[in-house]
Amino acid sequence: MADSTQIFHDHPDDRPPPVKWWASRIAIYGILIFWTVVCLFPIYWTITTSFKMAPNVMQGHMIPFVDFQPNWRGWESLGLSPRLIGQESTVREEFLLRFMNSAITALSASALAVALGSMAAYGLSRFRYRFGFMRNPDISFFFLSQLILPPVVLALPFLVLYRELALLDTRIGLILLYALTVLPIVIWIMRDQFLSIPVELEEAALVDGLSIWGAFLTIVLPIALPGMVAAFILCLVLTWNEYFFAALLTASDAKTLPVMVASQTGSQGINWWSMAALSAAAILPLIVVGVLLERYIIKGMAAGAVK
Repeated sequence: MADSTQIFHDHPDDRPPPVKWWASRIAIYGILIFWTVVCLFPIYWTITTSFKMAPNVMQGHMIPFVDFQPNWRGWESLGLSPRLIGQESTVREEFLLRFMNSAITALSASALAVALGSMAAYGLSRFRYRFGFMRNPDISFFFLSQLILPPVVLALPFLVLYRELALLDTRIGLILLYALTVLPIVIWIMRDQFLSIPVELEEAALVDGLSIWGAFLTIVLPIALPGMVAAFILCLVLTWNEYFFAALLTASDAKTLPVMVASQTGSQGINWWSMAALSAAAILPLIVVGVLLERYIIKGMAAGAVK
C-alpha cells in the first residue's frame, strides 16, 4: 500500500509545471495584453476626447477625473448631451441624416456584394471557365487584382459617368460603387469557403432530384453561411469607413458620416471634441455588430482550414 501511494504521488502529471512552461505562458499573455491595449487605445482616446476641452486635448490629458474633469462639450455640439437631448437641434438632425445615409449605403452595398460575390465564387469553385488564356485561377486573381488600383485613378471616370447617369449625390450611386469596390474581396473569401465544402454533398442532392440552384440554396448555402457573414462584416467595415468617393460624389443629400467627421476641420483649427464625439458615434455601430456576430466571424475565418 505504501509503495502504491508513493508511485501515485510521483506520477509526472502531479508534478508542478516547469519554470519554462510558466515563462512561456507569461510571455504569451503579456504580448496578448499589450496588443489588446494597443488596439483599444484609439477607441479609448476617441471617447475620452469627446469629453475634453481644448486645453486638455493639447496637453495630452488621458485619465478622466484625474487629469481632467469630463464635460459634455463634444456631445452638446451634436445635440446629443443629456441637457439637449429633449430639445430641437438642427445639428442633431443633420447627424441623424448622415448616420442613416451611412447605414443604408453600407448595409445595402455589403448585402449586394455578398449576394453577387457568393454566386460568382460558387461558379468559380464548381465549374471550369475559359476566357482566352485565362482559366479559373487566373479569373480569381484578376478579380483580386482590382484592389491594386488606387481610388484616385477611378475618380475622374466615375465623376464623369455619374454626372451623365444623374447618380451624383445619390444613395444608389454610392451603393453601386461600394458594392463594386468590395466585390473582389467577397469573391476571394467565398471561393475558398466553397472549395472547402465536399462536392459529394451536392452530387447527392442532385441525385435526389434537386436542381443546381436547389442544391446551392439548401445544401451549400447553410454550410457557407459563417463565411458569408464574415465577408459581410468585412464589407460593412470597409464601406462604412469609406471617405474618398463619398466626399467626391456627394454634396448634401447623400453625404455620409466620414465626410461629416472630416468637416470638423476648418480655418480656425480642428474642433477636437466634436470630431471625437462624431467618431465615437460612428464607431459604436461597428462595435455592436462585431460583438453580436463574433462567433460567425471566427467560424468564417476558420472555415476551410481543415477539410
